Amino acid sequence: MLVALAANLLIALAKTVGGVAAQSPALLSEAAHSVADSLNEVFLLAALRRSRRPADRRHPFGYGKERFFWSLLAAVGIFVMGGCFSFFQGFGALRNGTGESREGYVAGLIVLGFALLAEGASLLRAVHQVRRQGGRADGGLRDPALRTVVAEDGTAVLGVTLALAGMSLHMATGRIVYEAVASLAIGALLVYVAYRLGRDARDQLIGEAADPEAAARIRSLLRAQPEIDSVEALFTMKTGLDTALVAARVDLVPGLDSEQVEEVADRIKRSIGDTIPEADQIFLDVTDRVAQEAAESPAATGERGGA
Repeated sequence: MLVALAANLLIALAKTVGGVAAQSPALLSEAAHSVADSLNEVFLLAALRRSRRPADRRHPFGYGKERFFWSLLAAVGIFVMGGCFSFFQGFGALRNGTGESREGYVAGLIVLGFALLAEGASLLRAVHQVRRQGGRADGGLRDPALRTVVAEDGTAVLGVTLALAGMSLHMATGRIVYEAVASLAIGALLVYVAYRLGRDARDQLIGEAADPEAAARIRSLLRAQPEIDSVEALFTMKTGLDTALVAARVDLVPGLDSEQVEEVADRIKRSIGDTIPEADQIFLDVTDRVAQEAAESPAATGERGGA
């Protein structure tokens, strides 16, 4: 992670120097893109460190949601530093033009060429890791961290390609509009990435349910237990990238004594934990429907009232 951060910072510095030398809005937009990616990696490092803290009295469910908080900050950083700066460069180029030099543009294109090779190699490495881990299920990647890496690398490759196209067309035609459009397109791309990242972080911070497939497996497991008459309610919530809370309310078949109920509850909790490894907090509310209905019947209520 630190090596990737250092490489991103070097790429950002090279793009900045090349953009200033060429006075290229597209290259400066890409420099802002690299700075935003570097900020995202800093936030990810902070999230990884802080989210690993053990649960305590103030946070009995642990600190897993720290990752989502820092992801939200990363989304804000990408929007402000990357997207807004790119829009500023694009509109500024349309309004004022630039005093570009051919020598500066050649240097800028060389910088972008090296950046494209570096970002492309990183994307291929991430895709290879996904394939090696069998990364597709239901149309998406299983590992959220891998999904983020692939998305960031893909966005970086697309951004560099847009900047290359804009600068090349500007050099070939002498029209700044191509670079302005490239800067605006990079800005739109970064705003979209920031929106998606912020939306995911928001959903997880306010209590997103666990994977529907995992919830379905838990429900099937509960219904398969011979002692369970019905599953009245099942709730799940992500408490971290690889942890989740599970709470279920079930009605048991009649005739079980308290010792059997306790044994059944312990067995079911162990089964859920073995089936869904991320379910580290499991709460089970068990009731005997027959006994409950008898206790709530008018006759029983009248007897209690008369007493």
